Amino acid sequence: MSHAEIEDCDTGVVAVCPWHRYDFDLKTGHSETGMKACTYATDIRTEDEVEYIWVEAPEGGSGWRLVEFRPVSEEFADPPPPPPDLSHLSISSPTPKEPEPLVPVENTPTTLIQWAVLILNTPDPMLKVQRTRHAVKLFRTGHLKSIGHRSSKAPRPPDVPPREELYARNTVDVSKINRRKNRAVMLHALANIEQWAIDLAWDIIARYGPSHPDLPPAFFADFTKMALDESKHFSLLTARLAALSPSTPYGSLPVHAGLWESAQVTFASLRARLAIIHLVHEARGLDVNPGTIEKFRKAGDDESVRVLETIHHDEVTHVTTGHRWFTWVCAKEGVDPVQTFREEVKKGWRGDVKGPFNAVDREKAGLTPDFYENLQGEMKQTVASETETQADVAVGYEGAAT
Repeated sequence: MSHAEIEDCDTGVVAVCPWHRYDFDLKTGHSETGMKACTYATDIRTEDEVEYIWVEAPEGGSGWRLVEFRPVSEEFADPPPPPPDLSHLSISSPTPKEPEPLVPVENTPTTLIQWAVLILNTPDPMLKVQRTRHAVKLFRTGHLKSIGHRSSKAPRPPDVPPREELYARNTVDVSKINRRKNRAVMLHALANIEQWAIDLAWDIIARYGPSHPDLPPAFFADFTKMALDESKHFSLLTARLAALSPSTPYGSLPVHAGLWESAQVTFASLRARLAIIHLVHEARGLDVNPGTIEKFRKAGDDESVRVLETIHHDEVTHVTTGHRWFTWVCAKEGVDPVQTFREEVKKGWRGDVKGPFNAVDREKAGLTPDFYENLQGEMKQTVASETETQADVAVGYEGAAT
């Protein structure tokens, strides 16, 4: 509801969502749709000359606590960094292409699903970010015809989102990549992950929306927000990379497609996608991010620390989103979420999900220890399927910049 309009009505102050047609009374939480949001009175109080925020206790609740209270950064890198100049590398220069318009002149998308598929098929990462921002704005302000997931003509997402040759080809010695641990390499690797994360947020909308017509509008609102967050992260990281190391622009180092390889395993199941991508991969990010941030802090790189802390705070909400919709699917299917999650990991993951775990941030996202302690995957992969995956996904991404 970040895009809601606040209106004064006879009965009180109401937050109205122009797209979903929700209207929630800010005091009672009641909506004319019959839904009810949880609302709690807040107040700024002073005690011993110290101001603090008082929050009303949940009705009938006991032992509750406020997990976190903080502002949320919606900063993008504006303007974005210019396209990298890779002319100094010993590769053949790609033939210059006419820049694509933000909104296609032909076959202009009119539904959210159509925009999702267009963005997935957009190779240029900077244009992918711009189109994400534009599509989310259209969705939030009610300027799309519909979500489009119930249409028999909904377009299909690509099996692998394309990448520009400029970003896929480089001459860095792949055998040396694991020894290159400077800050520029780390930022480049993180930007690559965020580019795939943009695609994953749009893919869950485009791939599973048409096959799950009962998904409520809130599902699409959550994952468009995630797509917007991931595009924000990508823009911040590439801008920081350009400022820190102009000789190492995004696309000049090997990158990998590990996230998308996991996504392919889950193509047949929304439940599996939520479990593997959002409750394993993204939750693992909560574990390792603090250590990465500390490395930049020790190097005195306060600007990178600020960017990475913004990203980390957002990622907590992404795991929350994954948990919310995983438990929603489980409730619809009448199965236990913890046991079902562990079964999905057993089928769709290889090896142990290792700690140390960031229990504090995992708890904020809804993951209790019974989700992740002693968690192990037993997925097998035949030689044929492994070869197929490498051929289909990893072309141009052979080197893992981690």
